[in-house]
Amino acid sequence: MAIVRLTDAQRDAALAELPRWNLRADGLAIEAELKFGDFNEAFGFMTRVAIYADKADHHPEWFNVYSTVRVTLTTHDADGLSERDVAMARFIDSIA
Repeated sequence: MAIVRLTDAQRDAALAELPRWNLRADGLAIEAELKFGDFNEAFGFMTRVAIYADKADHHPEWFNVYSTVRVTLTTHDADGLSERDVAMARFIDSIA
């Protein structure tokens, strides 16, 4: 089953519900920067996301320094954003 890229209208509607997330300049990904109390809290967050990502078979691109985690979501198989990215962003927002 092919993974379908969101239309611009679908992408914009999803972003309206995800205020923490910003559209990357090329329009093919969304990004967020999350701040935590310390490294342990940031790493715990990353662990919870990793467990979800593995079950969903959809993995974020991310970068961590101490208490900051920067996350980029895109679907390479769709050459841009898909519903998988929206679902991952919603999950991330629910636990961050």
